[in-house]
Amino acid sequence: MTAAATGTAPRTASFGLPGGALVAGAWQTAGLTVAVSDPHDGTPVGWVARNDAADVDAAVRAAARAAAEPWPLWQRREALDEAARIVRDELPWLAGIISTEGSKTITEAEQEVRRCAETLRLSAAAGPVLRGEVLEFDDSDRGAGKRGWFVRAPLGVVAAITPFNDPLNLVAHKVGPALIAGNGVVVKPAEATPHSALALAEILLRAGVPPARLAVVCGDGATGHALVTHAGVDVVSFTGGPVTAARIAAAAGPKKLLMELGGNNPVIVCGDADLDAAADAIVRGAFGCAGQNCLSVQRVYADASIHDALLTRITAGTRALKVGPKTDRTTGVGPMIGEAEAARVEAWVDAALAGGARAHTGARRDGAYYHPTVLTGVPADADVLVREVFGPVVTVVPVESAAAAVAAANSAQALHAGVFTGGLDEALSIADRLHAGAVVVNGTSDLRIDSMPFGGFKSSGIGREGVRFAVAAMSEPRCTIIAGGPQHQSTVNRTQ
Repeated sequence: MTAAATGTAPRTASFGLPGGALVAGAWQTAGLTVAVSDPHDGTPVGWVARNDAADVDAAVRAAARAAAEPWPLWQRREALDEAARIVRDELPWLAGIISTEGSKTITEAEQEVRRCAETLRLSAAAGPVLRGEVLEFDDSDRGAGKRGWFVRAPLGVVAAITPFNDPLNLVAHKVGPALIAGNGVVVKPAEATPHSALALAEILLRAGVPPARLAVVCGDGATGHALVTHAGVDVVSFTGGPVTAARIAAAAGPKKLLMELGGNNPVIVCGDADLDAAADAIVRGAFGCAGQNCLSVQRVYADASIHDALLTRITAGTRALKVGPKTDRTTGVGPMIGEAEAARVEAWVDAALAGGARAHTGARRDGAYYHPTVLTGVPADADVLVREVFGPVVTVVPVESAAAAVAAANSAQALHAGVFTGGLDEALSIADRLHAGAVVVNGTSDLRIDSMPFGGFKSSGIGREGVRFAVAAMSEPRCTIIAGGPQHQSTVNRTQ
């Protein structure tokens, strides 16, 4: 929808920002034709650019030139530390942007801002990852007389493609490591939530990041395609779904790929678990951010002996959640990112119900709001069970043994998993058999500490995020080798 279509002049400073894109060190203030809307009711809340291939080319070329210029590590560290401080100071402003253009409640948005500051702080502290090693050439007869070492050098230009569900912190998770490693970065944020990325870019420039080293290009899939296929891009860091990831991998060519692709996350509840604690954690893990979280709890496998008692607790906790406006601090579940996504979830749940599933609460849509839903009896091939729902739906399934629970949990690709049990040996046995990037004992899949290696196996992604792991991935060893002795003797005063 363009400004002309609404009869309203495009804003050049939505949310107090200096422009609607950042290209080659300059803020774009004209031609902001793309409206960004509040998913609560579809009201336009700001305008950004629709950057084309020429804009992307200018941004990538400028980032490459800037990355070739000296920017000492100590200055990179100071800039990221200062950015972390500014993010903390600007919490109300940033949380307002996140909540207004996205689907997070104001409380969830404030939590994300705090995590963003932590991610930037960790990035500033990750310089030691770039240390190298002395090469042991004398361990080989071919290395005799040679000396050498390696350091970790930047790759060049990082293309960062980020999703709507964590529109500030997931940008920081790509930009912070890329910058501390010495790269240039071009960010392409989700169409639904571009202002959060623009706000972080404004803060990073304020903190001392050289302007051309960082760009934010806005637009749709065509903008993203121009970015990932650009010959000047050296690595693509993408967070999103596997279908888009496959298209990126096919189009990008011989570039390094870092991808976090989500999953269908299980939680196992054993017969000796603390049911109150498990139910409370499952409700929070399933319905936070309206279920639009790559770590959301989607499948619960409960020992048959406690299944009914656990289901009663989960259902009661879900019914207690308030569905309502994001600005209300008593709201537990806000809208999904748009009505189309809510309608998709509605269709998946309706199909499961038609196949014999039972809804214990929820299973109702109001515009972009889908009420948190607890299902049982879901057919084994239903989308809500075998695919990533990315919405406020959880399925509870009885199992006869831990072995059956593990087999069922591993039947779909997970990013993280959880297990509740009173026995440490049982917990470790189950954790060792689950196919997931992390297994949380007496917690759910919905746990990420920003310093930990983050990612999954197989279709859950390629590589790992987590600040110092991303710094390593966005740099490569560069060797210096002295092949022989000095070629020139130092001049020595021999006149005594």
